Amino acid sequence: MLTAHEQNAIDRANASGAKPVVFVHGLWLLPSSWDRWKALFEENGYVGLAPGWPDDPETVQEARRSPEVFARKTVQQVTDHYLEAIAKLDRRPAVVGHSFGGLITMKIAGVGAADGAVAIDSAPFRGVLPLPRESLKSASPVLRDPRNRRKAVSLTFEQFRFGWANHVDEDEARRLYDEYHVPAPGTPLFQAATANLNPFTEAKVDSRNPARGPLLIIAGVGDNTTPPAIQKAILKLQNRNPGTTEYAELPERGHSLVIDHGWEEVAQVALSFLTKVAT
Repeated sequence: MLTAHEQNAIDRANASGAKPVVFVHGLWLLPSSWDRWKALFEENGYVGLAPGWPDDPETVQEARRSPEVFARKTVQQVTDHYLEAIAKLDRRPAVVGHSFGGLITMKIAGVGAADGAVAIDSAPFRGVLPLPRESLKSASPVLRDPRNRRKAVSLTFEQFRFGWANHVDEDEARRLYDEYHVPAPGTPLFQAATANLNPFTEAKVDSRNPARGPLLIIAGVGDNTTPPAIQKAILKLQNRNPGTTEYAELPERGHSLVIDHGWEEVAQVALSFLTKVAT
């Protein structure tokens, strides 16, 4: 079920008549992580929406007080929530997602519900084969204990520093951790980790659908969580689609690239692509 806040954002988008852009966050973040992106896109003629995952709290503080609300969320459950929101829009939106939000963005595009999509440092899906050592280390706080499949898991600052904030200085890393980090469900990581062993996995994308629309894949070259090897494997699969598929690498950028001091550079790359291809 959509929240009142999400329905109000949909009503606002429909009333504006502007092109909607839907932002999809990944693990360990909330929709508020997109606030600056929404403002930038609205300055450029779009209307922005950032629905949450089901049961997302409103604030970081509330999320840390009630971590249990994040538990057991699955990739398809979250995707269906965003598709429900998109179905209520008068115009087919552009969609932008980061990390597991990038995977969900490609699932949305794969069912023909996006008029242009951008996947930033996306989580892998079925068919993506590379398993870089740094990616396994980043995921280990969740994957090392099978019981985490049914739990919400928080990162320590040291884990966040390695997986997310390895290309910012210590002070900024601490600020990002304090300002943005929230618990995350373990289930999606287990789904992605076993996707190539499970033909029925929810962590799969229809990369061949001609209705997918234009897609941009953005890779942070220094990302330890979903490194360029994963993004290039995603590109190889998405290149099978007859639609436009583009790829951009941003040097010396880690997984925090959508929230750290360089966020606007990433946003401008996404904005330029969508302005070029979206109708």
